[in-house]
Amino acid sequence: MLRSVRNDIWPVDGGVVKFRWLKEEMEKIACFKSVGILHHPRIPESPQVAEEIRAFLQERGIVSWACSAWDEPGIKRMLDETSILITLGGDGTILRAARVSAGHEVLILGLNMGKLGFLAEMNLHNWQEVLSSVLAGNYWVEERMMLEASFFRERELKASYHALNDVVVSRGTLARIVHLATYIDGHYFTTYHADGLIVSTPTGSTAYALAAGGPILPPELRNILLIPIAPHLCLDKAVVLSEGSWVRVVVSTDHQAILTVDGQFEVSLRDGDEIEVQASPYVARFVRVRDRSYFYRTLLERLRESY
Repeated sequence: MLRSVRNDIWPVDGGVVKFRWLKEEMEKIACFKSVGILHHPRIPESPQVAEEIRAFLQERGIVSWACSAWDEPGIKRMLDETSILITLGGDGTILRAARVSAGHEVLILGLNMGKLGFLAEMNLHNWQEVLSSVLAGNYWVEERMMLEASFFRERELKASYHALNDVVVSRGTLARIVHLATYIDGHYFTTYHADGLIVSTPTGSTAYALAAGGPILPPELRNILLIPIAPHLCLDKAVVLSEGSWVRVVVSTDHQAILTVDGQFEVSLRDGDEIEVQASPYVARFVRVRDRSYFYRTLLERLRESY
């Protein structure tokens, strides 16, 4: 347990005194077994901030551990005993944490040390205040859908991936379009002749999908977006699918194509390879202390900062 909770008592039923347990708050506190701190290996001050957070937590009797956000095996070894991950870096670090912790009931709390920081809840100036509120139980949990992508070659499953932002099938280094026959729920939809196709979550609608002209969706929605990249003589509009839909993309190309997941790693694709994308059974769970209407306000602030 992270801290002691004052037990309010009051007389009820003719003076019988009972303890008043704040169930929701107690559940929040009890769920924190330990705190993991993921620092960014390429941000020089990130390890120092991680140590400052560990000292802050230790003063309050809270168990914590720290490691590089890129050390996925090390993170996975600790997840079963971890209740919350604090990420130090940009949105990319948060995306990595969401993928690594998929399938575990782990909360994510981001401290922005990058540029835009759409997903982060803290910064270098307010992290002590925000973290204190979280430890006091003054937070809510925002769940965001993820995607599951399966890569097939000659009908054989080669790999599966989970993504919080997007799954992208696109051309490789050569500036030549790829042909992507696209099926929705098993039925042929269209063939995109384009630089690529973005399959995005609402979270990803403010990332690559936005740059490609897609709509902005609030994070609580559970839709799947299809957005072509530089389409040529084909459907050039974004398509919004329901959560239960699944998408199959068949690659037709005489040169290299690639599959990227959250923009952080890529897989080389050949002619005839297939990618299937659907809603993941897992969700990313973010700790929020701001009010629930924060999204559009933060979006406009970040866009102004980028101009």
